[in-house]
Amino acid sequence: MVALMSDELNEREKMLRGEFYDANNPALLADRARIRDLCLDLNQTRESEATRRRELCCQIFGEGGDTVVLQPPFFCDYGANIRLGEKVFFNFNCVVLDVCPVTIGSFTQMGSGVQILTPLHPMDAAMRRITEFGAPISIGEDVWIGSGALILPGVTIGDRTVIGAGSVVTRSIPSDVFAAGNPCRVIKPLDNSRV
Repeated sequence: MVALMSDELNEREKMLRGEFYDANNPALLADRARIRDLCLDLNQTRESEATRRRELCCQIFGEGGDTVVLQPPFFCDYGANIRLGEKVFFNFNCVVLDVCPVTIGSFTQMGSGVQILTPLHPMDAAMRRITEFGAPISIGEDVWIGSGALILPGVTIGDRTVIGAGSVVTRSIPSDVFAAGNPCRVIKPLDNSRV
């Protein structure tokens, strides 16, 4: 029994470090089942149930659930790996697949349908059957991510940057720029001297 618990912890640790891990590990399956139940509960709340939504957000997010502003539905893999600054905003239908840490700075806003995706899968089909890995994502403060954008594994987005709707962010984007497209690229600098 002790060896099994040690193996389970090792799979979680490997996952968080971005190493190959077994996504079907019993402890990880249990973690995902728990968070999916919490997200289902959150997604079924009414606008008049603000207190219940806040309680659920505090249970879902690793940090920042006490101030997050969120329009259900919302979906994530683990929740505990998501660290939010103050008053982060998620519009309808956002997805955060947090097999690796996801850090989002204060006052950052996500449009509807934004997906933040840390998992990666091997190119080799035989390996893909038994393992996966990931890379962390970091999004700065005061960032605006337009509706339908995809933020892919390993990306960092700098403070005060704007990502255009529908963009596919495949590489890191610096602070204080407008970036858009597929793949997302810097379009122009932004003057954020008033912040």
